[in-house]
Amino acid sequence: MMPMMESMSILDKKVSDLRRLVTLKCGFPVSVYCLRTPEGLEMYDCNTLRDYRTAIGTTLRLDVWDGWKEFLMGCLLGQKPKVQRYLSKEGPVLKYQKRVALYIAAFHGHTELSEWALKQGVQPHEAVGVHPYRAWCHEALHADVSDCPVHAAAEAGQLLILKAFVNCDVLCLQCKNAAGQTPLAIAAKRQHEACVLYLLNKTWSTVSFLKLSVPMRIYIKIKQWILRAQSHRGQKSQLGRARISGAKVGDTVVVDGFTEPKMTSRSWHKAGDKSWQSTRSKLPPCKQQSSRKPVDSLVISQRDTRKQITLPSLVQTNTSLEPQHPQQESQQNKTAPAGRKEKYVRNAYLPQVPLPPVSRVDYPHRMLHHAPPGANHLLRSFFASFSEHRGRTPRENAIYCLAVASAFKEKRWLQQLEIARVLAKKSISNLTVQGGPAKCDNLPEILL
Repeated sequence: MMPMMESMSILDKKVSDLRRLVTLKCGFPVSVYCLRTPEGLEMYDCNTLRDYRTAIGTTLRLDVWDGWKEFLMGCLLGQKPKVQRYLSKEGPVLKYQKRVALYIAAFHGHTELSEWALKQGVQPHEAVGVHPYRAWCHEALHADVSDCPVHAAAEAGQLLILKAFVNCDVLCLQCKNAAGQTPLAIAAKRQHEACVLYLLNKTWSTVSFLKLSVPMRIYIKIKQWILRAQSHRGQKSQLGRARISGAKVGDTVVVDGFTEPKMTSRSWHKAGDKSWQSTRSKLPPCKQQSSRKPVDSLVISQRDTRKQITLPSLVQTNTSLEPQHPQQESQQNKTAPAGRKEKYVRNAYLPQVPLPPVSRVDYPHRMLHHAPPGANHLLRSFFASFSEHRGRTPRENAIYCLAVASAFKEKRWLQQLEIARVLAKKSISNLTVQGGPAKCDNLPEILL
């Protein structure tokens, strides 16, 4: 309960005047709350208090934006962890909340929260503004939405906060509110002597450069002129497109008297922040590859000329294949559909090789069509001799080389593939030197 004891009668005033008094009492910016009658009717700034049958002793309700109750309580108490916890995930709303946090911290003198907001990029001479849901209705906004955190510090007489703001940016000295008052004028009106002396000293000081000293007022005007020039240059760089202020297509807007009220003081949990819920959504569990589980059969259609490969899942193609008993293999062949032939790939090094998800490993090796007569026979003899001496087929040898090359984790996959190719070629060349059918002079080069 916050009693409003005023010497003059405010019943004939507008709701906007009452909200200005409430802001001076509690330190809330006028854009974060609304006033409601005991019956729950929202009070708009353009109406008078008598329009809502408000009398002396009437208790009005102050409602804030849904999901903001915990955030504003943290700002009032200066609890930075609580403020950080209840920040919104929406970009425009997040920026607005940071400005609100700096305004309330400046009014109540919370130095830690003020320092955090300044580090977040909030400017003390920047107007708090309105909630992004209300950014489109300029005519119905309260005049005090243009107040800045430095004005709140001057209103409350927070000297330490004023010093921090001026050290952050000297433009705070000449920042004006809706009534055209600077922080010095506000501090003098509220009779904060220490703040007035500090602001007077800073306003009438000089800024010294290497060979020049400029009065603070002239320096501030030069800096404002530079900022306006930079802003004008930035607008020209947008290819002649005009800057559009307010709401855009797809933004949420709040229309007085038409849309569902968004200021009902619902808690953060009951408000149902969709942006927060989206970050809490759980990802599907990762499918871990295991070398102990046998892969399902790789079925190749003999009828289809395209030789389509049917795999139960892409993840299982890189798993190892345990040797099966002949009886089990015969039973699986019996259960296969008619006209289809099942082939099983058995290799101990397969789980170590990063093969593509879909592998056409069971396709027969194509012989060279343009080879001279008798070359295909020599190739078959070479493959047979290789399998006899090495104890594994050429394909198994290629997989073995890939498994060895995959140990070089610092290399990229293509570099590992090149290492495997050199290893495979070296093993073949060693076999050629030992002797056998591969001694043929006209044997075409084989690249695995």
